[in-house]
Amino acid sequence: MWKPDLNPAIRTKYLAIVDAISRAIQQGELLAGDRLPTHRDLAWELQLNVSTVSQAYKEATRRHLIGGEVGRGTYVLATSREAELFALKDTISSNTIDLSTNIPAVHPDDLNTQNLLLEAVNAGVGTQALSYHSPDLLTRTRFAASKWLSWRGCEVQPRDIVPCAGGQQALLASLLALGEPGGKVLVEKYTFPGMKAVARQLRLKLVGIDCDEQGIVPSALQGALTASGGKILVLNPNLNNPTGFTSSRQRRVDIIEIIKRHDIVVIEDDVYGPLSGYEPLSVHLPDHSILISSLSKSVAPGLRYGFVSGCPRLLGPINAEVHATNWAMSPFMTELANSWILNGRAFARADWQRHEIETRWNLAKSRLKKRGAVNWEKSPCPHLWLKVSGAVDDAVDKLRMSGIDVVPGTLFTTVPQPVDFIRICITAPKTRSQLSEAIDKLIKCNVLVY
Repeated sequence: MWKPDLNPAIRTKYLAIVDAISRAIQQGELLAGDRLPTHRDLAWELQLNVSTVSQAYKEATRRHLIGGEVGRGTYVLATSREAELFALKDTISSNTIDLSTNIPAVHPDDLNTQNLLLEAVNAGVGTQALSYHSPDLLTRTRFAASKWLSWRGCEVQPRDIVPCAGGQQALLASLLALGEPGGKVLVEKYTFPGMKAVARQLRLKLVGIDCDEQGIVPSALQGALTASGGKILVLNPNLNNPTGFTSSRQRRVDIIEIIKRHDIVVIEDDVYGPLSGYEPLSVHLPDHSILISSLSKSVAPGLRYGFVSGCPRLLGPINAEVHATNWAMSPFMTELANSWILNGRAFARADWQRHEIETRWNLAKSRLKKRGAVNWEKSPCPHLWLKVSGAVDDAVDKLRMSGIDVVPGTLFTTVPQPVDFIRICITAPKTRSQLSEAIDKLIKCNVLVY
């Protein structure tokens, strides 16, 4: 029978049980379909009231970690709360401000989407809208992606690009082709939910590496490589999700030297890169890296347009996984994204997004400068990694009751230790005034450290 190891830092017992269930799922101790102890059995094991365990199971069910069936018991669900971040927030009331979903700020053009799409159709976009994509469309997509990467500081030949149905699809395809079932993949200590979702799908073991405000700590990377024997490192060095750091120039030099010495493969997630002002790390690792990019965080998330680039040696196995890369691409959205890149609209929208992030960052800075332990001197970022006082789940619940939906840091951790951070997205509110209202509520709840 599974018995949770309760975190003593979480004083509310039912929340400590929920935290233990979440950690056990993240670490592979509990798998989808595993049956949990009955309310009475677990209460006896933990020397708690049955009502406490019932409250914990109810909360874990609400978070989509577990599900119960009358007569059969309680089981771990195949879905997870990480997946909720990518789902529609149907359960959020109209009075709740969503700061949990990492999406771009609404561009002024999007207020009249029909005219925007009609303009594209009149320009010839949509000729293959009701068909499978053609080889010619994929060729044009490689060319457009090459132009996007050139703007990012990467000179990549179109032949060395594999189009995908978004950045998440590109990550899945890359690890499917280059990883091994049960293999170890090195990641930042706090990694984005999409990475954890892929690891579960492919049965990969994540090895978290300590980071500071400059990125991965070189000595920690060195130690993790030696101890784990892992050969794949997934990095998010520009506006890291969730912590917001952008690796410094010197830190990049140090990390590059270690990567070359150990001859490992780096999969770099660059979806936030266009907003950072820094080129991808992969520019300096042409023979050791795969670069994943998309337009979801800088241009428009609904385009579902992404791609993988790299040297032929690494790209070959990924290119062979057609059903995992471009098979699911929407021809219409692909044509639209290509046209926006080629006519310059995509770059203009990304520049607008950077300006809007900077404006909202300064708004948040003026109100939260002494709260949440944020380094406000770093590059403006669409998300804030805020330190809370007390148990993180208590803080999340208090904020939700006040009308703000945020993400607990436990959702991002790869190591079994307490997390006292939350992530908020400052571009998720539809307007700056709505963001200001959310910050008012955040301050009033008094959950952030000073």
